[in-house]
Amino acid sequence: MPATLAEKILQAHSDEQVTGPGQIVRCRLSLVLANDITAPLAIKSFKKMGAAGVFDKDKVVIVADHFTPNKDIASAEQVKVCREFAKAMGLTHYFEGGNVGVEHALLPELGLVGPGDVVIGADSHTCTYGGLGAFATGMGSTDVAGGMALGETWFKVPPTIQVVLTGELGTYVGGKDLMLALIGAIGVSGALYKALEFTGPLAAALSIEGRLTMSNMAIEAGGKAGLFPADAKTLEYTAKAGRTGDKLLAADPGAAYERTVTINATGMEPQIACPHLPDNVKPVSEVAGLPIDQAVIGSCTNGRIEDLRQAAAILKGKKVSRNVRCIVLPATPSIWRQALAEGLIETFMDAGCVVGPATCGPCLGGHMGILAGGERAIATTNRNFKGRMGSLESEVYLSGPAAAAAAAIAGEIVDPAKV
Repeated sequence: MPATLAEKILQAHSDEQVTGPGQIVRCRLSLVLANDITAPLAIKSFKKMGAAGVFDKDKVVIVADHFTPNKDIASAEQVKVCREFAKAMGLTHYFEGGNVGVEHALLPELGLVGPGDVVIGADSHTCTYGGLGAFATGMGSTDVAGGMALGETWFKVPPTIQVVLTGELGTYVGGKDLMLALIGAIGVSGALYKALEFTGPLAAALSIEGRLTMSNMAIEAGGKAGLFPADAKTLEYTAKAGRTGDKLLAADPGAAYERTVTINATGMEPQIACPHLPDNVKPVSEVAGLPIDQAVIGSCTNGRIEDLRQAAAILKGKKVSRNVRCIVLPATPSIWRQALAEGLIETFMDAGCVVGPATCGPCLGGHMGILAGGERAIATTNRNFKGRMGSLESEVYLSGPAAAAAAAIAGEIVDPAKV
């Protein structure tokens, strides 16, 4: 029977015959992930289960990226629990301090995730790894504890929505804009417990960074996973990250999809998700002129080198508005070093940006950029729920890096082409 990408990957990790959507299957796990917010809960459950050790010390990863560098005593205690568990279990991959980065940017560049993998993480944006052809999804901390102990878990095989990407990207339009357009079209529940499978000529043309950005936000449409085929571009990326043995991976011809949605990029303006849901999406021309107090460029969605280059190209030789705080957070130490070598950090600082460490920071209202009541931010992050970045009386507008940088200069939301 022809299989979708999701079905094909799950079948490769299960001894049961995958027959189609709705079936419950038990699958072997390639990697289990948690962070400094979710790991302590998973560790507590792990101990309650009476587990003596993790199933594989090379395949359980903890990344202390959300509240680090520790912002207060409570966050320091959280990280201490993670650190002590990692040491006790002999985990190969524990990240804190100078080697830490935003988890969903860090793991792909280190080669810890790749085509055909099945990955669960105690973080909803674990679906990012679908940009490399992995079936990756977020789960609760208790389920992740079980995965840490057993190396397997169960899934309900999801139906798949085929997303055909066509047309040509404009100068200031990228993967973030395509994904916002899709979420705007199908809604935040449009893919609830479904896989999104991205295909079409533009999907093949997208950079790996653009693919990771799109898969990252599958959860904002309710998706269980967001998957790109693993093509030659994917294998080149994963080989550079140190992986061996990865193979091309695509859905079978004739695979059954629940429905097909087409997104045509030709003529598309930069897209802006307005408060307080990621599906409240409008072209930049409809929200231009709205004053902002803060711009955030970074996160697991848009903190990669490609994103920083786009922002720096807008900011070079210009100044951030005196009424705006522009915060730039490269997503990993490697990206930070590359941005430094390319002169991007100097560009940001010359423009008057605050350049911070590789941390999730303000994305989740953690620290390093909390909004006060009545303040408005534009951000390259993935969520704009009420109170997401601080006060319940603040507002967050989501955009790509070019639009966020342009707004920082103008002091208001603006088409990057006009800056």
